[in-house]
Amino acid sequence: MHPLTHARARLIAFGLAAMAPSLPAIAETGRAPPAAAARAPTADRDGSHDFDFEIGTWKTRVKRLKAPLTGSTTWLEYEGTTVVRKVWGGRANLVELDVTGPAGRIELLSLRLYNPEARQWSLSVASVRGGTLGPPTVGEFRNGRGEFYSMETMDGRSVLVRFVISDVTADSCRFEQAFSVDGGKTWEVNWVAVDTRTKDGAGSGAVR
Repeated sequence: MHPLTHARARLIAFGLAAMAPSLPAIAETGRAPPAAAARAPTADRDGSHDFDFEIGTWKTRVKRLKAPLTGSTTWLEYEGTTVVRKVWGGRANLVELDVTGPAGRIELLSLRLYNPEARQWSLSVASVRGGTLGPPTVGEFRNGRGEFYSMETMDGRSVLVRFVISDVTADSCRFEQAFSVDGGKTWEVNWVAVDTRTKDGAGSGAVR
């Protein structure tokens, strides 16, 4: 799942806004960054069911970089569950992530909305402690891989955020968040989540 300014740096991100210090960060501005603007939506493609593959219950393993953009190599690990529920016939969905580890507990809610005119998804995240949805990362799926971007301000400097969904199968998927301070030339990964479907977490559909 997607984690997510200051909070995400310290999410997803799954994704994943200013949240609890144990979470990854969310965009502080709704403007599309250059990397996102350069990726025009695929012509005439209906992506409204791109997340159908994820509907259900998953076992989640998370690795979070303790201090992004500081040269840190210390990773914190968590385990728990992710539950994804379909809304509006699949044109939106709600994600609940609940994981724990030696560093504490992370509880996130993600709202994903499909824009039929742009044929893109927006992913917004809230934490239990923050209580509000942060600005979204925006993007789309192509050839089974989802890429979503936003711009954030962290410690007074602009940071480009990339959230990637990959390795999608019927029973597993991977989420990765990375930051760039050089306009996307180089990236530092700070959040990795791997989901495995539980036996009773049957899903529907496959990402295209």
